[in-house]
Amino acid sequence: MTLASTNLQHQRVVLVGGTSGIGLATAHAALAAGASVVVVSSRSERVAQAVASLGERAEGYTVDLNDEAAVRGLFEQLGAFDHLVYSAGDSLQIGPFADMDLDTVRRSFAVRVFGAIAAVKHAAPYLRTGGSVVLTSGVASQRPHKGWVALAGVCSAMEGITRALAVELAPIRVNLVSPGLVRTPLWAGMSEAERASLYAASEAALPVGRVGEAEDLAQTYLYLMTNRYATGQTFTVDGGGVLV
Repeated sequence: MTLASTNLQHQRVVLVGGTSGIGLATAHAALAAGASVVVVSSRSERVAQAVASLGERAEGYTVDLNDEAAVRGLFEQLGAFDHLVYSAGDSLQIGPFADMDLDTVRRSFAVRVFGAIAAVKHAAPYLRTGGSVVLTSGVASQRPHKGWVALAGVCSAMEGITRALAVELAPIRVNLVSPGLVRTPLWAGMSEAERASLYAASEAALPVGRVGEAEDLAQTYLYLMTNRYATGQTFTVDGGGVLV
């Protein structure tokens, strides 16, 4: 019997959205496990900063994830690799449903859903035997709050897409990570006081007694890259948030 291993020695991991937050933490974790990494973002300054922090086994590319031709060109340029991680996402579109226009809702799906679809479509031909795809959603699909209609729709869509891709792309494994509240730049649009209040309230309510860190989630992505018997699954990592 062969046991699951977190060893990624001599493997190549492409992380779309890998220049900050959970994606960057996952890039660091993959490097520590022996992989070489490619980080991709739509912002060149973030790519440069991430590659500098990751070191010599890292390379980076700037790509508009809303441009399918550019996404296709990226994977043609990269060639063969072992694992795709997709954690890209712009600022969260939240607010009262009655006040939300359809263009705002469509923008919510642009990078998080359609960008992910484009990335998987054009990455799949280059994934080596034993390869995997790990996508990203969030707990809004399981426990939405008021003002989260667009966000809940995005997360629910990613769950269905993941299951369908696991069937469509087999034997490539496709899984989904669903994070709860994590301390990342995703919340940078809030004031410092608002963020502090959000974190404090969450720490008091969560069974684990603390807000998640990007490194907590990185371990889940690493697990899904290396566990050869997991596919079509959504892995919720939220400190028990959906329970309370």
